[in-house]
Amino acid sequence: MTENLIDVDESMPTNMVEEYLRMDRMPHIWCPGCGIGTTVNCFANALDQSKLDLQKVAIVSGIGCTGRVAGYVNLDSFHTTHGRAIPFATGLKLANPELKVVVYSGDGDLTAIGGNHFIHAARRNVDMTVILINNFIYGMTGGQVAPTTPVYATASTTPHGNFENPFNLPYLAASCGAVYVARWTAYHVRHVTKAIKEALLKKGFSFVEILAPCPTLYSRRNKLGDGLDQMIYYKENSEVKNDVDTKTVGLDFQGKIIVGKFVDKDQQTYLDIMNDYYSVKFGDKYTPYKG
Repeated sequence: MTENLIDVDESMPTNMVEEYLRMDRMPHIWCPGCGIGTTVNCFANALDQSKLDLQKVAIVSGIGCTGRVAGYVNLDSFHTTHGRAIPFATGLKLANPELKVVVYSGDGDLTAIGGNHFIHAARRNVDMTVILINNFIYGMTGGQVAPTTPVYATASTTPHGNFENPFNLPYLAASCGAVYVARWTAYHVRHVTKAIKEALLKKGFSFVEILAPCPTLYSRRNKLGDGLDQMIYYKENSEVKNDVDTKTVGLDFQGKIIVGKFVDKDQQTYLDIMNDYYSVKFGDKYTPYKG
């Protein structure tokens, strides 16, 4: 009887997503209702649709809940130190320009301690895709206020409410030079998948912000219910505005959420600019850098 049951189980079709994950590391550490796992599902589908050579795709994460993504995805992956995912990814890309390099981390990791690296990688138009999961708080280290925490929202370090203006991340990315900028929520799974696919296939610094629930800390401290309640909020309060001026897409505490694809342009990458510059400067003496 046991053998028959095993035979039936083994004959069951596998989920397509599984081939993109390190299944031996399951179950994952994320809390019930957390939106990070949903975004990883979208990422796997985007990889599948992109038809990229996975032998030439590398993923880099920093510290935090989202930083654990690199350990679960079945790619060449690097779990780096706090705030250093982007400079590590920059070095990886410069060492091997043939790689498609993906940075997948959280709002605290990439825009607080890692903020300076974020703006300069966008300014230089380094060829990488940055996927930022924004849950408005430091989820792994105790629920402290983050650079994205909305005004009035409560965190462990702002028990009476936050009074600091948060980053408008699409505006930050666009103003620094990102060639692709989009924002969606964990509710918009098809849009997230499409945005990640477009970002992966884009040459230059591409940026996708995904709002995701953190029911354990952010939602609980702010009495917003569980993960499902937050998903309902995303559904009912999101407004799609493609190509809108990113200055206008800042977020308020439990206010309207402007989602969409805001920037999609073509521009020379860091390596292209460098090779063109030195070719003019040194003529035939310069051999274009290819890694």
